[in-house]
Amino acid sequence: MNEPGEQSLMAHLLELRQRLLYAVIAVGGVFVLLLPFAPDLYAWLAQPLLATLPKGGQLVAIEVASTFFVPMKLAFYTALFTAAPAVLYQIWAFVAPALYEKEKKLARPLLLAAGLLFYLGCAFTFFILLPVMFAYLNSTAPAGVAMMTDIGKYLDFVLVLLLAGGVSFEVPIAVLVAVLLGWVKVEQLVEWRGYIIVAIFIIAAIITPPDGLSQIMLALPMWALYEIGIVVARIMVKSRAKADAVSPDPAD
Repeated sequence: MNEPGEQSLMAHLLELRQRLLYAVIAVGGVFVLLLPFAPDLYAWLAQPLLATLPKGGQLVAIEVASTFFVPMKLAFYTALFTAAPAVLYQIWAFVAPALYEKEKKLARPLLLAAGLLFYLGCAFTFFILLPVMFAYLNSTAPAGVAMMTDIGKYLDFVLVLLLAGGVSFEVPIAVLVAVLLGWVKVEQLVEWRGYIIVAIFIIAAIITPPDGLSQIMLALPMWALYEIGIVVARIMVKSRAKADAVSPDPAD
């Protein structure tokens, strides 16, 4: 005879399996829909580089089957990127029942803001940062050297930068979480501003090519988002203090 704890654990495992299945179906469904458009997706992804190449410049396929597998790989990552809200919803639906109502009210806007900021960071990287980076890289090519990038290497390079750009825009979420969990105080974040700015520019220098313009273009939004995070954190701390002041004491 199964113990109640074992039955509960089995129920949680079955629900987890169901949620994972729904997430896989969401990603797989979008992937199947995108497969016929995989070459067009790659042509669109290649535009930031192609637009900066000299007339007649192009990407090359070094591997025999890369013209087939690389667009398919891009279709999969695009499906994962597109279906991410559905995947996050399944994770949330599994975790939410274990949270208190106050935790749910706090987690919902944070998750929504984190998702929007990640997409915003990816869009900023693709439409603004990449064209500047590729223009600089092409301008540094020695005389007589034609830049002919492999399509697989280009995809890997862009995916890493998109991920880095998306994560970089999560700065205000990191600030809010750190303050709300009590790891740091708003006053400390203000006091550490100078060190944080230096760290931001170092991170931007690591992510971008060695030209100052690309570094500044990534560092300035991160800095601005850090300041926004401080402002929002200060507002939330004051709001929480007021709520605690007006709420009745459970001991009374």
